[in-house]
Amino acid sequence: MNKKISIKKIKHDAEESYRVGDFFCSESIINSIRNNMIPEMPEEMIAVASGFPVGVGKSKCLCGAVTGGVMALSYLFGRTKGGDAKVNKALDLAFELQESFRANHKVLCCKVLTHGMDMGAKEHKDQCVAFTGEVAEKAALIIARELGLENIDE
Repeated sequence: MNKKISIKKIKHDAEESYRVGDFFCSESIINSIRNNMIPEMPEEMIAVASGFPVGVGKSKCLCGAVTGGVMALSYLFGRTKGGDAKVNKALDLAFELQESFRANHKVLCCKVLTHGMDMGAKEHKDQCVAFTGEVAEKAALIIARELGLENIDE
């Protein structure tokens, strides 16, 4: 794990990988956090994120950016053994992340967030790029705070 990180770069890289079409929202967040914070994270975590864009499998339910952020937090703070109380930390941090997004946008539902937009149109893409950056930034801030990482932007 990198002990010194740039939150601005994490946000930028997540936005850019979505903007240029390399990855969708949830994948972009995992990719950026992996590249900038947690290089030891298995590359397969990006693949795990591949089913979540466009509101989970194109269902337009839960915003894919939020799911990407939750996956990053869960990777670090979640449990791998049944009954492990670590799950409570992961739940608390996931709640913090989604509450931050909800405070900014009122809802987590992709269908509501993109209402009236043509999927793939500039307006839609610009909004989702912004959501991707916002969630990558917030997830990285939470991770940095919890693990005592130094944000070199400050």
